Amino acid sequence: MTVTDTPGATGRARTVPKPVRATIGRPRPQARDQYTISEVVAYTGLSAHTLRWYERIGLMPHIDRTHTGQRRYSDQDLDWLDFVAKLRLTGMPVADMVRYAELVREGGHTYRERLELLVAHREDVRRRVAELRDTLGVLDFKIDFYAGAEPAPERH
Repeated sequence: MTVTDTPGATGRARTVPKPVRATIGRPRPQARDQYTISEVVAYTGLSAHTLRWYERIGLMPHIDRTHTGQRRYSDQDLDWLDFVAKLRLTGMPVADMVRYAELVREGGHTYRERLELLVAHREDVRRRVAELRDTLGVLDFKIDFYAGAEPAPERH
């Protein structure tokens, strides 16, 4: 995954991960670079309330608005939401995701801190994957045991 810096509508640089298309498991809307909140809801599976909350807590970059105040999401916003979905899937705490978003907005001088945050999270994910593998082994053992066991005769 690469990162690009491009100016947003506010003139501030916005750094977002390069897309891995349809990473959420749904087809991406046609590349118009202008999406309504309902289109983003359909694409991400997130609620409009959650998208507004992400914006309020600083997890989303500035979202452009029409002259009537309606949110207009860009392809970069969808790319960012794809990345956030991956972080959520790995169990990253919201506070850490918000911190990462803040670091991205602060610019390139925060690369080291971003790296440290992601490396620490990756280690946590690896620990949890190992725990899940161990747990899967126990389940496999129990399933094999019950699959080969003779049922006990019923008592009358």
